[in-house]
Amino acid sequence: MIVNSLGIMAPILLAGLGGLLSERAGVLNISLEGLMLTGAFTGVVVTASTGSIVLGVIAATGAAAALALVFSVISIDFGSNIFITGLGINLLAQGAIPFISGRMFGTKGVLRFAEMPVLPRLAPAFEFRVPLVHDLLFGHHIGVYLSILLTVLTWFLLYRTGFGLRLRSVGSNPEALRLRGVSPEHYRRIAIVLSGVGAGLGGALLALRLGVYLPNITSGRGWIALVTVFLGYRRPAGVLIAAFVFALAETVSMAAQGVVALPNTVLLSLPYVLTVIAMVVYSAVRSTRRARYSR
Repeated sequence: MIVNSLGIMAPILLAGLGGLLSERAGVLNISLEGLMLTGAFTGVVVTASTGSIVLGVIAATGAAAALALVFSVISIDFGSNIFITGLGINLLAQGAIPFISGRMFGTKGVLRFAEMPVLPRLAPAFEFRVPLVHDLLFGHHIGVYLSILLTVLTWFLLYRTGFGLRLRSVGSNPEALRLRGVSPEHYRRIAIVLSGVGAGLGGALLALRLGVYLPNITSGRGWIALVTVFLGYRRPAGVLIAAFVFALAETVSMAAQGVVALPNTVLLSLPYVLTVIAMVVYSAVRSTRRARYSR
């Protein structure tokens, strides 16, 4: 169950790390869902066309980053409302992908290609005597290890580099940076593009793990990724833990089908119900803390 949960966690974690970077820069990027869809579609198409997963992942991150750049230009340079622009990006991806798919491949539904490569699993030259230990360390596709590595790199970027210090300052005190001749808008734009990279990579891993593109393949994972940013207290390690909890809930809901005397639709909704409950609890705890500090 833990092995499956880590595989489900990886796309959510990558999108959550992207959302964390933009949020620390003072931009709540609610377009993660659309950016993940863009990455998933582009990743499958390019991988199938070239036969290279690496090229597919690069193209997926590039396409999502380009769409995120459009989001940043509209919201920062043109002064559009960030929430409306983010919703517009989500709707654009949901509408444009079926249209492009229909034009290119004659179908707006499932995209399945012959001899489509899928994400490889780590294949060590030795095995542990304890099967559980072996599965926990090596029983995952390459995206799981990449997501954990990027969690560490995100922490290092935010807390051990000058760029990370300025990025966090943009979200907390942008006027102080402006007085020093640093443009907060420049760092916000970079953060939004980086969030596109993370979401696009997460979408690509989600689709390439299955080797197929399905309509609405993200199924709200972009929104869950956004929630992990706050449940993780805006820290990379916290996002990792929150993403794993949601992935574990999804694994439990799938395993419980046919075992628990509940409709499948109720079981499948468990991760999303958990998301709502978690946000309510988070808001209550935050309000309580604010009330204490204000006394």
